[in-house]
Amino acid sequence: MKKFLFHGVSLLCGLLFGAGMVISQMVNPAKVIGFLDVTGHWDISLMFVMLGALIVFTPVFWLIINRRNRPLLAGTFSFSTLKKINCRLVAGSVVFGVGWGLSGICPGPALARMSFMEVNTWVFFASMLLGLAGTQYFVQKVNNRKEQLKLSLMEK
Repeated sequence: MKKFLFHGVSLLCGLLFGAGMVISQMVNPAKVIGFLDVTGHWDISLMFVMLGALIVFTPVFWLIINRRNRPLLAGTFSFSTLKKINCRLVAGSVVFGVGWGLSGICPGPALARMSFMEVNTWVFFASMLLGLAGTQYFVQKVNNRKEQLKLSLMEK
């Protein structure tokens, strides 16, 4: 029963998130690029979307989430244990930012845009999945190679 409730709440949150993306026009690449163009014709309106999200989320986090030992519908919270800024984080942030800036589409709003049944959005999403899989494959190869080098150095 708890698993069913967890999935139901997840579905409801996803629908709410998607509706918010559409209502706020964060699914409109021209609107997003206008927000990112701080040196040109800057469209500040998406700042109010982010501010509104922070106004709702911050008290909920500090008054409810932060005070609990575990979530209501899951075994544990999913907070990152990584606390240091490393090369992989910086490189990923740069690649993400370049992709977002060039396309005007962020992965969350891209999911919401898929409901519009536009070919461009589906191509973007398929390309994003291909990029995720390719990067995961590359990172695994690099990590495996590092392990092999460590082992070979230890043997000598």
